[in-house]
Amino acid sequence: MYAVIETGGKQYKVSTGDVIWTEKINGEPGTTVKFDKVLLIHDNDGQTIIGKPYIEGASVSADIIKQGKAPKIVVFKYRHKSNYRRKYGHRQPYTSLKIGAISTGTPSASTEAG
Repeated sequence: MYAVIETGGKQYKVSTGDVIWTEKINGEPGTTVKFDKVLLIHDNDGQTIIGKPYIEGASVSADIIKQGKAPKIVVFKYRHKSNYRRKYGHRQPYTSLKIGAISTGTPSASTEAG
């Protein structure tokens, strides 16, 4: 069984037990977060539930493993012949999540064999 969820402006295909990195979500490590923006669920029987745009009542729960920062990227701007140079770095904060249960809820979207 897998689901497609939306968080942080991005979509993730997740299954039970997966570990994913997402945009920073507020919370302490060890706490559980619930994602209600479920776009698609495909179960083990071959049934696919597609949301319009989301599946009503469906949710995915995940445990926060850690809060961290991604590796540093260096941004260097340069204009030749004008003595213009700017150098700065950026570390994007992220949240590492372990996916727990995927619940389908009451499907009000269309069901198709997939």
